[in-house]
Amino acid sequence: MIDLYYWPTPNGWKISIALEEMELAYRVIPVNIGRGEQFKPEFLAISPNNRMPAIVDHEPAGGGAPISVFESGAILVYLAEKTGRFLPKDLRGRFEALQWLFWQMGGLGPMLGQAHHFRQYAPEKIQYAIDRYTNETNRLYGVLNKRLADREFVAGKYSIADMAAWPWIVPHERQGQKLEDFPHLQRWYDTLKARPAVQKGFSLMREEVRASGPDEQARQILFGQKAR
Repeated sequence: MIDLYYWPTPNGWKISIALEEMELAYRVIPVNIGRGEQFKPEFLAISPNNRMPAIVDHEPAGGGAPISVFESGAILVYLAEKTGRFLPKDLRGRFEALQWLFWQMGGLGPMLGQAHHFRQYAPEKIQYAIDRYTNETNRLYGVLNKRLADREFVAGKYSIADMAAWPWIVPHERQGQKLEDFPHLQRWYDTLKARPAVQKGFSLMREEVRASGPDEQARQILFGQKAR
């Protein structure tokens, strides 16, 4: 059994989708990031960066004590290696998938997150920041669109690289993007959206959290963090 410390965000969806795709048994432990539950000592013992998702695998390969993993990219690699699925075993295929996973972790996620923040949540509308991150989002969409022009999935076969990138494309309208401007990306997006495991992982807790909506307390917790 795997404990999934989770909240329905793009990074959380990566792991809920992967667990569904890999048909692994898991138990959801909600981490309400709008109420500061990511700062509880018991969660920090698993995820010292006070970010979800994180997992604890109570049945790791080879047995022994439970293994905890934080950072969504590391979790995806761990789960792929645990199951032997969605990460090629040959050298070239493996690193083709890994480089696109790291591209998502280092570029697509952070830049789209900033676009989302300055367009939706920033208390002041700073036009330079809005333009900067909306344009960079557009550039990254273009990179992905070009990559998908001659292949069905990001790394050839369906892999954890696709699971990592797809959730960040979901809020494309809030990022100021139109999928019809990127036909190969749109085809890929719709293909993943139709997968039953993606649908199930994406729907996990989504409606109940959406119904509550963010408030000022959540904004202060999410966007006012310092080292203390």
